[in-house]
Amino acid sequence: MAEVSSKELYEFKRTISELSDKKGRGTELVSVYIPPDRQVSDVVKHMREELSQSANIKSKQTKKNVQSAIEVIMQRLKLFPKPPEKGLVLFVGMIPKGGPGTEKMETYVFEPPEPIKTYTYHCNSEFFLEPLEEMLGDKEVYGLAVIDRKEATIAVLKGKRVDIVKTLTSGVPGKHKAGGQSQRRFDRLIDLAAHEFKKRIGETINEAFLAIPEMEGVIIGGPGHTKEEFVKGDYLHHEIKKKIITTVDTSYTGDFGIREVIEKSMDVLTEIDVMREKKLVQRFLGELVSDEGLASYGEAEVRKNLQMGAVEILLLSEDINSRRDSFECPSCGFIQEKTFKESQNESEEICSQCSEKMNLTETKDVIDDFVDMAEEVGSEVEIISTETEEGMQLLKAFGGIGAILRYRV
Repeated sequence: MAEVSSKELYEFKRTISELSDKKGRGTELVSVYIPPDRQVSDVVKHMREELSQSANIKSKQTKKNVQSAIEVIMQRLKLFPKPPEKGLVLFVGMIPKGGPGTEKMETYVFEPPEPIKTYTYHCNSEFFLEPLEEMLGDKEVYGLAVIDRKEATIAVLKGKRVDIVKTLTSGVPGKHKAGGQSQRRFDRLIDLAAHEFKKRIGETINEAFLAIPEMEGVIIGGPGHTKEEFVKGDYLHHEIKKKIITTVDTSYTGDFGIREVIEKSMDVLTEIDVMREKKLVQRFLGELVSDEGLASYGEAEVRKNLQMGAVEILLLSEDINSRRDSFECPSCGFIQEKTFKESQNESEEICSQCSEKMNLTETKDVIDDFVDMAEEVGSEVEIISTETEEGMQLLKAFGGIGAILRYRV
C-alpha cells in the first residue's frame, strides 16, 4: 500500500478540522463509513431502509433534511461500482449559514488515508469523525515482545493498532525437587531448554521485525529476569538490538502482557516522537550557526533553494496561516505570485510591467504550495508542531519555514 504523503496528511487534517466546525440544527447530519470489501448494493439497500425509518422522525424539518441527505448519499453511491481501495467516507447534511431558512446542503465524499475497518451509519447534530481522527494519530511502528521461560508473544504496534505476530510456548519444565547429581543434571537440561527457547524467540523476532525497515524501536517486557537475559544474550540481530528502547516489568505474558507493555511505555513513546521533532529543529539551528552551515530560513530564501533542488529536509510549522495568491495581467500576460496572511483581504495588484490592474488566478495554502514544490524535487517534508519550545522557535523566530540543505548555496 502506498504511503500517505505529507501533503495528503496535511489536507486530510485540515478537512477534519473544517468538518468538526459543522453543526446541524437537529440530528440531521449523516456520516457513512464504507469498508473496501463492502458491496455498494448492500449500502444502498441499507440507505433505503434508513429512508423508510426516517418517516418516524417527529420534527418535520429534521425528517425532511435527513431524507434529503440520504437521497444525496444514494445518488453519490451510483458513481461507485465498488468502494475505492481504502473504502469510502460520506458526510452529508444541511448546515445553517445564519438565521432560519439559511441552511445549505453540504456533501463531502472521499477516500481516507487508511482502510476503513467497520461499516458505520451515523445520524447526529455533528458529523461522526472519531474513526478519521484515529487515523490522524501517531503512526510510528514499534516492535513489542513479552517473554518468560514458558511463553513469548511478539506483536507490532502501529498507531493505536496492535497486531499479534506469533505466540510461542517453550515446554521448559519447572524446577525438579530431586537432590544431588540428578538435580544438577536436570538443572542443566532446563537451562539448555530455556536457551533453545530464547533462540527460537530471537529467530521469530528477527524474521518479523527485520521485514519492517520503518520500525522506530523495540520494547521487551515480561515478568521475572528472562527478558533481561534475552536482551543481554546473543539472540537478536544487531539491527534489532540497536532499536531496543527499554525493557518493562509486566505481571502477565500473552495478549494481556502486550497490553501491559504498551500502557507502561506510553510516556516513553510520546517522548520519542517529541524528541524526533526537537532533534530536527536543533539540527537546523546548529547548521545555522555553523561556519559551513547547511541551513536556510524565511519564505523567499527557502523557496529559491527548493527551486534549485538544494533542500534535503523542509521544515514547516503546522501553524503557518498564510495563502499564496497568483495574479496575471490581462494586458501583457505578466504573472506574479504573492503571499498574504489568511486574515488579509484580497488585494488589488498592479502590474509592474504595464501598470494595469492584475486578475487573481489562483489561491493556495502556503503549506500546500511548499509541499508541492518539495515533492517535485524529492525533498523530505516535516510538519513541525508548536508543542515544543523548538517548534515555537521555528514559528516565531523563522516564520515557520526552515530548510536543512543538501549542499551549500
